[in-house]
Amino acid sequence: MDIKELIKSIDKKDYYSKINLHIHSNISDGLKDFDKLVEQAKNLNMKYISITDHNSIQGYQNSKYENDPILIKGVEFDCFYKMSLLHILGYGIDIKNKDIINLCAKNEKESKDDFIRLIKSRHPKKVINAIHSAGGVAVLAHPCCCNVFNLDNFIYKLKLLGLDGVETIYPYDRFRKIIKFSSRNLPSILALKYDLIETGGSDEHKDLLNHIKL
Repeated sequence: MDIKELIKSIDKKDYYSKINLHIHSNISDGLKDFDKLVEQAKNLNMKYISITDHNSIQGYQNSKYENDPILIKGVEFDCFYKMSLLHILGYGIDIKNKDIINLCAKNEKESKDDFIRLIKSRHPKKVINAIHSAGGVAVLAHPCCCNVFNLDNFIYKLKLLGLDGVETIYPYDRFRKIIKFSSRNLPSILALKYDLIETGGSDEHKDLLNHIKL
C-alpha cells in the first residue's frame, strides 16, 4: 500500500490514541529523544506515528528504529507563501533522497530557532516538489493557523502547486487562542472540495501521554 492509500485507510477515530502523524523530538523544538518517542509509542500500542521535526530528517538517519513499521517517515518544512507563514508536512519520504536532504537544515539553529526558521522559510512549490521527488505526499499542517482571510483560495493555490493533503485533525483550541482566521470545520470541507487527503496529529512537543482525545 502506498503512503497516500495508507493515510486514506486510517479511521479518524484512531487519531490520537493509535495514530499520531505530527510529533516533534529534541532534534528540532521538541523535548523528548527521538528513539524514546518511538519506544513510548510502542508501549502505548500505537499503530503508526510520524516524527516530523522542523526541516530535519536527522532523527531517522540516526535512529535504531529507522525501519520499524510503526514509523511513517516524515518532516515538517517551514514555508512562506502569499504573505503567510505555513508548514508543509512530508510523509512517506525516502530519507536518502537528495532533494529532501538539500532542503533540510544545515545546522541545529535552522531546526530549533524560531527566528532562523522564519528567515530560512522555503517556497512551498520547492518543498512540494522535493517531497514528491522523495516518493512522499505533501500536507498542509494546522491550516487554521495560517494568517489568511480566505483559506479556500489559499488551499486552492497550494493544490495547484501540487499539495496532496490537509491536516484536519489536530488540537485546534490549543493554537492561536486569540486570533483564528477559520473555523475548525473548514479544512475538512475544503479537503473534500479539492480532493485532498486528510491527516491528523497532536503536534506534540513534549510527551505522547499528552494526547488530546477527540
